[in-house]
Amino acid sequence: MESVVYSIWLAGLGLLFVALERIWPRRPIPVFRKGIWSDLFYIVFNSKYLGILTAYASAHVVKVFHLDFLRIAVLAEAGFWTQFWVLLFVFDFLQWCVHNLLHRVGWLWEFHKPHHSIVDLDWIGNWRFHWVEVVVYGALLYFPFGLFGFSGEAMFWNGVVSTLVGHFAHANLRWRIGPLKYVINSPEMHIWHHNHPDCGPVNRNFGITFSLWDWLFGTAWTPPADPDRLGFEGIESYPDQLPGQWAMPFVALWRRASGNLKG
Repeated sequence: MESVVYSIWLAGLGLLFVALERIWPRRPIPVFRKGIWSDLFYIVFNSKYLGILTAYASAHVVKVFHLDFLRIAVLAEAGFWTQFWVLLFVFDFLQWCVHNLLHRVGWLWEFHKPHHSIVDLDWIGNWRFHWVEVVVYGALLYFPFGLFGFSGEAMFWNGVVSTLVGHFAHANLRWRIGPLKYVINSPEMHIWHHNHPDCGPVNRNFGITFSLWDWLFGTAWTPPADPDRLGFEGIESYPDQLPGQWAMPFVALWRRASGNLKG
């Protein structure tokens, strides 16, 4: 039932941001831009199937291997609002840490590259993730949080809020949010997470829901203007459709392994 309700929220938020991007666009990006059909598949697959499946699989592991004794009873018995705020902040900080790893560990970066292959950043780009990356997030986040005994309601609303802010941060919107940028992720910050190396420093603005982690740990970067280009070195030859984006990380790792063996 919760997956159905989340799908309704997802559809509603999608329609909202389609409208907002038409009214206040940062750049003139057509609705049916290049790669849109692949991204529509990503949003259905990663939200409706893979993400939910990973979360349920993590909870199932706890039951099958009788790991309930590891649960932290204090949080399991806490009220909704306590669970919600703890989950929102702690989960987001751990996402920030994992996001750092995706950029700094070579083989993880190959699987994160499809997300950074977006050259026309908009709300739906929030879902362009390789399935291996979704599994990595699940293993490092969903499984441990299954041990905390958070209620389904708290996890559901955490998902809704994270989706809302994720859509907002990726949206093609010319919005600036003033002092709130020090707390909440936003288009003015996140576009500089996707900038091409030719436009400025990379590995900045890792925030998912909250930007405050970047300000606290020195990875925030907010120039007054937008970058001229998005992507990474070699993006010109990177696949712009889903089959190639799914295959490319494995090809890159095979080439790297073959080179090491020859060396």
